[in-house]
Amino acid sequence: MPQMRSVLLALIILAVPALSGASPETEIRTLLPKDGIPAIDAPEYASVKDAGGFMQPDEMVIGINIKGDKRAYSVPLLSSHEIVNDVVGGSAVSVTW
Repeated sequence: MPQMRSVLLALIILAVPALSGASPETEIRTLLPKDGIPAIDAPEYASVKDAGGFMQPDEMVIGINIKGDKRAYSVPLLSSHEIVNDVVGGSAVSVTW
């Protein structure tokens, strides 16, 4: 369902300027307030074995490996939050989608 919401949101963004008579190049419409999509600031992790119980075998992830510290961030979950702030291998990272 997150993909459907993204497509619907994109269609609304494209349609609003056309309906108002303004050109898309000159008018920006905001549908969500600032920080309307919360970042994940304290991510929780599951083992590979446990993740098999709720993730699909072909689920897309964004993977990071810094100094042997490995993480996999679910793209479907990121579609709802868009940003994960984390520390991987001692380095602060922001994973965005």
